[in-house]
Amino acid sequence: MNNLPDNFLIRSIKIEDADDIGRIMTAITKAPAKIDFRQVIEEQVQSDKDASFVAEIDGKVVGFMISHIVYGGFGLEKSAWIVTLGVDPKFMGRDIGNKLAEEILGVYRDRGIKHVFTSVRWDSVDLLSFFKTLDFDRSNFINLRKDLDL
Repeated sequence: MNNLPDNFLIRSIKIEDADDIGRIMTAITKAPAKIDFRQVIEEQVQSDKDASFVAEIDGKVVGFMISHIVYGGFGLEKSAWIVTLGVDPKFMGRDIGNKLAEEILGVYRDRGIKHVFTSVRWDSVDLLSFFKTLDFDRSNFINLRKDLDL
C-alpha cells in the first residue's frame, strides 16, 4: 500500500537538513535533540561511501535515515550500520521509513556489502517492529557500554 503523494522525494542528505532533522527528533522524543546533526551530516557529506537520505513532501523534510560503513573489527567484516532514523509523527504510517530503508539497503547491496546492522533499545517496541518488517534479526554481537567519569 502506497500512502505517498506524487510530490514525495527521497534525496541524499545535505548539511542544510540538520535543523529539520533536529525538529523531527524533537517531535518524536518530545525532548530537545541531544545530537549535533550538523556535525553528523558534515561528516556524511564529506564521505562518498556512506549512505544517508531524507524524505521530502512538498519540499519539506519529513523523514531521514543516517548510516555509515564500518570497515571491520572484532570479527566483523566490512558492513553498514543504520545509526539513526526518524519520521515526522504527522507523516508516520505512510511508508516513509520503508522507502528510506529501501534506498539505503539498495545502495549497500549495489556496493557488495553483505551485512547491515543497527542497534535498538530493547524497550523500543515501534523501532523493533519496524526493523522486523525489514527482515532484521538479532545478530551475534552484544552491545556493551562503559560510562566514563567526567
